[in-house]
Amino acid sequence: MVRDKKMKPVRATSTLGPVDKLEIKRLSNAERSAYFSRREAAKVLRSVLEGDARRRAVGSIKSLVFRPSIRNKKGTFALVCQTLKHLVIIKDVLEASSILKGKWKRQAELIYIITYDILFGQAVSLVGDAEKFLMQWKDDLQLALARLLVKEKVKTVEDLVNLYQIPEVSKPRYVRVNTLKIDVDSALLELGRQNMVQKDDVVPDLLILPPATDLHNHPLVMNGSVFLQGKASSMVATALDPKPGWEVLDACSAPGNKTAHLAALMRGKGKIIACELNKERVKRLKETIKLSGASNIKVLNGDFLNINPKDPSVSTIRAILLDPSCSGSGTVSVRLDNLLPSYAAADVKDTERLNKLAAFQKKALAHALSSERVVYSTCSIHQIENEDVIESVLPLAASYGFQLATPFPQWQRRGLPVFQGSQHLLRTDPAEDGEGFFIALFTKEDNINHFEKQAICNTSEALSRDNCSDRLLDRKKRCVIPYVGTRLFQIWLHAKQDWPQKKQKHFQSK
Repeated sequence: MVRDKKMKPVRATSTLGPVDKLEIKRLSNAERSAYFSRREAAKVLRSVLEGDARRRAVGSIKSLVFRPSIRNKKGTFALVCQTLKHLVIIKDVLEASSILKGKWKRQAELIYIITYDILFGQAVSLVGDAEKFLMQWKDDLQLALARLLVKEKVKTVEDLVNLYQIPEVSKPRYVRVNTLKIDVDSALLELGRQNMVQKDDVVPDLLILPPATDLHNHPLVMNGSVFLQGKASSMVATALDPKPGWEVLDACSAPGNKTAHLAALMRGKGKIIACELNKERVKRLKETIKLSGASNIKVLNGDFLNINPKDPSVSTIRAILLDPSCSGSGTVSVRLDNLLPSYAAADVKDTERLNKLAAFQKKALAHALSSERVVYSTCSIHQIENEDVIESVLPLAASYGFQLATPFPQWQRRGLPVFQGSQHLLRTDPAEDGEGFFIALFTKEDNINHFEKQAICNTSEALSRDNCSDRLLDRKKRCVIPYVGTRLFQIWLHAKQDWPQKKQKHFQSK
């Protein structure tokens, strides 16, 4: 805020001078909307690119765009995605034109956005210093683009863009009903007024709509009655199955969708400690919690690994959800990570990075084995982050009385058969299910499902608990369900792995 002794406080603005304000008033509504969308898009793009450069994103592209502070969400989202899609081309064109210098280099993201609009998007009104500057260079930008087409031996911009793209996977629009605010049937009825809606047969509070259904401005989304959350993501909290009144810890909780889901499953009763190390992600976490209406969540800005299980404040925790940092390889198309520069520059099998992630994941999972139930989940397709992590902690888990349980036993795709017991693990397929998630559920032996015990053990009271446990172990050894990889997934993965090689070849040719 800027204050003047004789004036009321007004908001400071570095982008609009007195002349600009007059010019903006003369614009049509569409032109005015485009002007502000470019600036909102530039802010989001800066957050995205800075997070990508650090390999620690504040949030996904979608979560950054659809936060409350962004007014024109639909226009901003389209502009950010299209600019990222064309970013390599835009940078090449700007470099060839020698435009990005001096003060404009400090506003690079806005320059990228406006350049996209000049070359590929809508007409740019001569309002704003950046727009006026770039429109003076319009002919040079178009000439540089034409030369780039000749250099890459392609005829159209679309062919040029396709050099850097991977196949897109179409999937239904999933909506998780926030039962803290509305029941499933009421949400189904309300959403069904304008869309085809049906209930999911795996996650009880999940609804399915046709692909590409746009609900971002729907009242139920805006007021937190429903969350735009994928099926695989919604399976994680459901697998933990926390009961009302429990104390639960969400170890790496931002952006908070799973945390809010835990609160709904607990009917707002009990206590949830939402732990998040990154300060910027804590802001996003608090926004999600506020939107959900959950009142039983306490946010802890700190490192989960520094929490002492013997501390009285956490010693009564009965369940822990651990969804640690991972490669995100299973949600590349969902999060739009394939649009980011790091995805273009790095091999998807970046062994060094995966090894570092896996080391942290093992350490975090070992630290989480201090309650009655633990869910470990990732949005990765890599064995090193999934089955290998689980296998590494099994001896420790067993010494604490834990064993692997089977979340969603009706689910067909299970863990890769790399060790005995991997059939208890759960995988989702990026091509078949839209996301590549991994879920493992650890439970103490005392918490095994009563009916599962009866089905395996003789109901005679003479059977000892040790004998019962032996029978359970025998059952695990007998029932090894192989991982089902679809042909569509293999095609998708092959394309995704082959794509960086094309990109590398492109750069080497320069």
